[in-house]
Amino acid sequence: MVSVQVCLNGTREAADGARVPLTPEAMAEDASRAVAAGAVDVHVHPKTPCGHDSVSPRVVAATLEAIRRRVRVPVGVTTGAWAEPDPAARLERVRGWTVLPDHASVNWHEPGAEELAAALIGAGVGVEAGIWSGTDGAARFARSPLGPKVLRVLAEVTDPSPETAVDGARDLLAGLGAAHGRPVLLHGTDGSAWPVLRLAGRLGLATRVGLEDTLVLPDGQPAPSNARLVAEAVRAYVGERDGTSR
Repeated sequence: MVSVQVCLNGTREAADGARVPLTPEAMAEDASRAVAAGAVDVHVHPKTPCGHDSVSPRVVAATLEAIRRRVRVPVGVTTGAWAEPDPAARLERVRGWTVLPDHASVNWHEPGAEELAAALIGAGVGVEAGIWSGTDGAARFARSPLGPKVLRVLAEVTDPSPETAVDGARDLLAGLGAAHGRPVLLHGTDGSAWPVLRLAGRLGLATRVGLEDTLVLPDGQPAPSNARLVAEAVRAYVGERDGTSR
């Protein structure tokens, strides 16, 4: 089975183009098409009406309800600090969620990560431990007593250069070590998205793709949709895993 998560929108906004889904209805439609193309999991950034990321209970609930009306796969959301910079306020908002996601990503290098992850786990929400290259996230996660309790690790290569992406990914994985025995989802961003996805295929790791991570197809052409990105990702992943791409 090819384990590809679709990341629908990320922090992208209207300036990135109409193809980026910003409303609950658009996210739900995109999620449905992406799942039909082969995605087995959904990661989404709920948005305010003006298009900014939010962790408010009302915004999260509307997004989850819309997507779940269209798909039957797990749906997760961001808890990125940019959506609510104050750690205490962010924790309070997350604790106020009235509709719970199946999982939520917590970036381990951000202030308040441990407290936020503990609250999510206590509420029965799976935690994706976001470990970014270029941060101390891996070291913090290695020391965390919550490590064995997370759903999986999101190993994110933040280097946008395709020339150095694979080396950066291998360094990040080495820094994670055994990752508390948790599954690892490996992915890149922008220029590193496709090289890192192909590496994930070779290593047999879960991966993700979507307009959050890249706006282009493997050949550099603009991606028309999340569904097309997922279809190309499944093809590339299988080719790397089976050795037919080489």
